[in-house]
Amino acid sequence: LQECKTQNSSREYCKIFAAEARAVPDFGAVPEIIPLYLIYRPANNIPYATMEEDLGEPCEQYCVTERDGSLVARGTSEIVLKCCTFQHWVYQWTNGNILVTDMEGVGWKLTNVRIATNLKGYQGLKESCSPSLLEQFTAAHQCNRYCSILGLKTLEPAKPKGSKSPSLGRKSAQSSPQIQK
Repeated sequence: LQECKTQNSSREYCKIFAAEARAVPDFGAVPEIIPLYLIYRPANNIPYATMEEDLGEPCEQYCVTERDGSLVARGTSEIVLKCCTFQHWVYQWTNGNILVTDMEGVGWKLTNVRIATNLKGYQGLKESCSPSLLEQFTAAHQCNRYCSILGLKTLEPAKPKGSKSPSLGRKSAQSSPQIQK
């Protein structure tokens, strides 16, 4: 159940990120987190299982948490850089409360995401990685051209507050989509 909450909540953040990125010229393709479904099979020895789209090929790791607990981007391809930008965006959107840590997939379709959060049960999510990754991320993240295109601010340790869009502070003629609270 928690895996579904983690992946599907990350998917919702990714949809908002995609809407903002598509509104900006020159951003290009945007990653998509595929949905993860929880199914109930009452007659089975293992009554619960998860199900998701078959991506047809072995997954590539884009951003991973290493055994030593550090967060690492695997390469400098466009998809890896945009995954790093998505991480930065979510971190900023949630005022430092959530970080999408692990992302792998095939092409632009992502799966097996994990999160780190510094608040217990934040929006119904439980961390699947160490909350210390939030601090490591602010120190280790190096903004790339896609962070600049979206106008994301250089990361500094944030004081946890409510959530808002990182683009609200930008001077831009474009409007950000708002999620209902």
